[in-house]
Amino acid sequence: QVQLVESGGGLVQAGGSLTLSCTVSGRTTNLYAMGWFRQTPGKEREFVAAISRSGSIANYADFVNGRFSISKNNAKNTVYLQMNLLEPEDTALYYCGTRRHILEAPSSSRADYDSWGQGTQVTVSS
Repeated sequence: QVQLVESGGGLVQAGGSLTLSCTVSGRTTNLYAMGWFRQTPGKEREFVAAISRSGSIANYADFVNGRFSISKNNAKNTVYLQMNLLEPEDTALYYCGTRRHILEAPSSSRADYDSWGQGTQVTVSS
């Protein structure tokens, strides 16, 4: 059974930074591409960033604009999202997910991920 646990969210002022972590059990991250998505009440879950199974390829949503960085430590089965220059618009529940099958490329489509964590709340005050 695959389990993902996100952590690292919190309350931060605009312009601040946070680092989110996602630890995976039941699935080895060096075989699966992974992604971060976020969701606010009443809206669809949207893509933030994704990383290949090796960690050598990363994709970002346009709104990231160089502020966030996704990385992974396969030895720890953990994926990270370093977020800098946070804005109030970044306030959301952040989720990590794993791709449905091994050896697949990173994807910005929510439908391509089949396992999700419970989310970690990020709140950015103005």
